[in-house]
Parts: sequence; C-alpha cells; structure tokens
Amino acid sequence: MFQIRNASISDIPQLKELYTNTVLEVNKKDYTREEVEDWASCGENIPHWDALLKEQHYIIAENNQSQIVGFASVNDTGYLHTMFVHKDYQRQGIATLLYNSLEQYAREKGAKRLTSEVSITARPFFEKQGFTVDEEQRRKANKLRLVNYKMSKEL
Repeated sequence: MFQIRNASISDIPQLKELYTNTVLEVNKKDYTREEVEDWASCGENIPHWDALLKEQHYIIAENNQSQIVGFASVNDTGYLHTMFVHKDYQRQGIATLLYNSLEQYAREKGAKRLTSEVSITARPFFEKQGFTVDEEQRRKANKLRLVNYKMSKEL
C-alpha cells in the first residue's frame, strides 16, 4: 500500500531525482529525446523547487519502505501544478491516490475549478478524472517548446 504525506524541503533531492527519471523514461513515448532532456533539465534549479514547495500544497506518496513513489501539488485556488509517479510504479493507482487528495484539498480551500497544464502522456489520466481540454499549446520547458494541454474541471 501507499501512504500520502505532506512534502518538506528535505524531500527536494528525492523529488528532483524522481522528476528527472520520470520525465526521461515515462514521457519518452510521447516526446523526442531532445524534448525530454530539455524538460528534465528544468528540475536542476533547486531554488525553484524551494519556491514551489512554499507556493503550493505538495504531497508525497510513499510505499511501505518509505520510498517516495510519487508527488503532486495544487494551490489554494485549484491550479494543479505538478504530478509525477516513479517510473517503476506506473499504473498502480498512485496518481489516482495523489489526485484524489489534491482535489479534496482544493475543495476544502473553496476552489470551484481545477486547472492544469498537462503533458501528452498525462492527458488520458486527467480525462479519466473528468478534465476537459481547454487549449492545446506549446509551452517552453527550458529551451524548447513542448506540446501540452490547458485542462480544467469544474468542482
């Protein structure tokens, strides 16, 4: 089983590693090698991680060995910024567990709508959660512009 807990600054090195490995391995089915390498390089900025943890409600999924197997974040107005599941723990219900916790948090904060910018890879998961595509866009990762989708869901 997996447990959810709040993230802390001390988790940043593990979050950074999980983020990089997930982008490089999981997202390569939908993006080129150059695109995933550029995207993964965005995780190198430690001060940015620190700022994100202060701005967003970050949660972590851990397995029974206290290994971080996923993380996600949402702000108080319902913008879901981040959701990544460890490359070796895909399709085990971790994203759903994280998502349900974030949706509950957003509802408790009074959010009426959830929004996110979602990768090609993650789009089917978000559609299963009731999100719809508002717009396809090309967002700058580090140097390259990658296709993703603005998506939303009314609460």
